[in-house]
Amino acid sequence: HAAVRRVAGPGAGLVAGAALALTPVAVLMFRFDNPDAMLVLVLTGAAYALTRAVEQGRTRWLVLVGLLVGYGFLTKMLQAFLVLPAFSAVWLLAAPLAWWPRIRALLVAGAALLLSAGWWVLVVELWPAADRPWIGGSQGDSVLELVFGYNGFGRLTGDEVGSVGGGAGGRAGGWGETGLLRLFGSEMGREASWLLPAALVLTVVLLWWTRRAPRTDPLRAATVLWGGWLLVTGLTFSLMGGIVHSYYTVALAPAVAALVGIGGATLWRDRASAAARWWLAAAVAATAVWAYALLPTAWLG
Repeated sequence: HAAVRRVAGPGAGLVAGAALALTPVAVLMFRFDNPDAMLVLVLTGAAYALTRAVEQGRTRWLVLVGLLVGYGFLTKMLQAFLVLPAFSAVWLLAAPLAWWPRIRALLVAGAALLLSAGWWVLVVELWPAADRPWIGGSQGDSVLELVFGYNGFGRLTGDEVGSVGGGAGGRAGGWGETGLLRLFGSEMGREASWLLPAALVLTVVLLWWTRRAPRTDPLRAATVLWGGWLLVTGLTFSLMGGIVHSYYTVALAPAVAALVGIGGATLWRDRASAAARWWLAAAVAATAVWAYALLPTAWLG
């Protein structure tokens, strides 16, 4: 709500906050003892800090972004870094600074991220193996193996030595069929995709709507921020060949909610334009059709 309100007003913030809170997988995971809820919290906080950083051009806000994403790494390792392409692009594109100060501030934020994410890894690696617990999920009692293997690139390729179930590698392994439509399948779809068609439509519309805006336009920056988060994370979940659970889609909920809030408020504000009315109607129609398709697979529990 706070991040969206700064860009699109209080109405958009309320819509975004409500959409996030009512996303089915969020309703579940925010009541469950699991790190995914903490990951969503710190990454959403990082998105808010980035919104402030781009708005003011202040390095301290960007440092906070790095610290929070680093805390996300401590929560769920490399998954937290899926937002970094979008976050970096937003700062380099829209920060109200000259080119070199933007790069310098990004390097400082990167150092903050390395510090907040890396201190625990360093301590574990330097601690004598005989005096600490075995690093679960690794085969050689190495936290680096855990970070880059079982909890890292192994999730993408399916090559996860020691996996307790599911499939390895293949396009239709024990963790489900991979592909661009995976998020719309019955298991993942009912968890977090109710507003996904609208979010995708509104991302494209907002980018087109702001095509002639100044470089520092906050609406376009917000679209790149949340749209990049959604696309990178969504494509990763869709194509990864290793361990994946449907509740991972809670990481998509903030981006979907923000895009619906920002896009809906922007088009409603400009509803005197026929194009705005048509696109808003298209987003509503896509949501209605997809909700109708999902209802038979949904349940209360």
